[in-house]
Amino acid sequence: MSLGCLAPAPASTLQLTTHDTANRIGSVVLTCDPPGGTHPKRDKACAVLSGAGGDFSRITARHQLCTLIYAPVEVTAVGVWHGKPVSFRTTYANRCEADRDSDGVFGF
Repeated sequence: MSLGCLAPAPASTLQLTTHDTANRIGSVVLTCDPPGGTHPKRDKACAVLSGAGGDFSRITARHQLCTLIYAPVEVTAVGVWHGKPVSFRTTYANRCEADRDSDGVFGF
């Protein structure tokens, strides 16, 4: 009986969500090493998180202007990064800031 060739399991799996004041909810799965899941820019998101060692508070915001309109967006990340549990939650002033300050990780 042949078991075939199985791909290795990703080293990291995260459930990312966004929720805004208009009650719009976004949710994607991001897997890294190798990049995968439903995140529209998974390669970039994995690279950003790798550069921050999987620590969302260490992500460097990209240079981008955002409006000063206050429309809060709560974001969460739950899962595992290279064997370590991840539980991150914060609120950004608007969707543009969520995208900019997470360097695209929450840009979906």
